[in-house]
Order: sequence, then C-alpha cells, then structure tokens
Amino acid sequence: MTETGDRRPLTSRNSWWAQSTARWLAGKSVTPNQISQASILAAAVAGLFFYLAGQGLGSARIVFLLLAALSCQLRLLCNLFDGMVAVEGGKAAADGPFWNEFPDRAADILVFAGIGLGIGYPGLGWAAAAFAVLTAYVRELGRASGQGADFSGPMAKQHRMATVTASAVLSIFEPFAGLHNDILRAALWIVAIGAAFTALRRSRNLIRSMKGRV
Repeated sequence: MTETGDRRPLTSRNSWWAQSTARWLAGKSVTPNQISQASILAAAVAGLFFYLAGQGLGSARIVFLLLAALSCQLRLLCNLFDGMVAVEGGKAAADGPFWNEFPDRAADILVFAGIGLGIGYPGLGWAAAAFAVLTAYVRELGRASGQGADFSGPMAKQHRMATVTASAVLSIFEPFAGLHNDILRAALWIVAIGAAFTALRRSRNLIRSMKGRV
C-alpha cells in the first residue's frame, strides 16, 4: 500500500497499540505488501472455517465459528497495518496500490463464498461477495475520476467484517433456540442488501460530485 491520501478514516489508526505495533513491524524486514498478502490468507482461513462450521455440529462447530471470527479480525488487522507500515513507516512500494486493493477483493469473496457454501446457500454467498466488490469498484471509480474516495456505508469493509464476526459469535448459541445456521444466513442477507445499498449510495454521491464539477 502506497497511498498517502484518500485513506479510510479509522480511529484505531491513532490508538497506542496500533501505533506501537506499526512501529515494531516497520522496524522488521516485513513489507506492507506482505502484510496485504497475508490478509488473503486470513480470509481464506476464515472462509474455510465458516464452511466447516456450516457443516458441523456440537463442540467442533463452536471451535470453527470462533476461529472464523478471529480470522476475520486478523484480516482487518492486516488491512490496518499494511497502510500504517507503508505510510507512517515510510516503506511504500511502487506496486503498493495493487496490493492495497486486490487482496481486499479476494478476501471478501473468500469469506462470503465460504459462508454461503457452508450453510447451503451458495448463491446468497456469491451475491454478498459481488455487492461487496461493487462497493469498492464505485469507490475506486470515484478516485480514478478525480472525485476522491467515498468510504461511506452502511456496509463498508469494516461493517461487513463486524457483521460476520458478530454472526459467528451469536451462532454459537443457536442450538439453545433450536436453530442451525439461521444467523449466518441472516448475516449474508444483511451484507448483500447493505452492500448493494452502499454501492448505490456511493454511485449517487459520485454522479452528484461529477455534475457539480462540470
């Protein structure tokens, strides 16, 4: 990641633990691009555990759900530290913009497709993934058009990962209500509809900005 402008606004970026961790990483041989690439691995692991949780029962399912939730958060941490190491740590690379964006799109697909396949609703999983990618496309279209990046929600990246992380934790308690994978299915619906609305909202904002420019 090499960008110094149009960065996603994150309060966690200014926290002491994030600053300390970023400084530690910047002092090591690890590069921002490697951190970005690690986010794909974290997402693949999350998708796998979501798939296994959807197929599993009992204590094994609980373990899979917890590991899936942790992997989603690890993905977000990678997304946080790649930029901090690149910008604040001064380790930006020429190919950083590619590794800043491509892993995020792959990660969304891996997570949501994994959930959908695991719970037996692959179409819903792919729909959530497609609309998630579309939100990023509109954002980058705005940047490429000179209008700046629009990170508005309601289902931006951090919101999507918060939704599936919460659904994983809540799904642990489904057996007490006689449910199975209902919460994960609801989460996919929330992400799909929310991301579609977010893409439309960003599109509207971009069109208005373009017209105002003219």
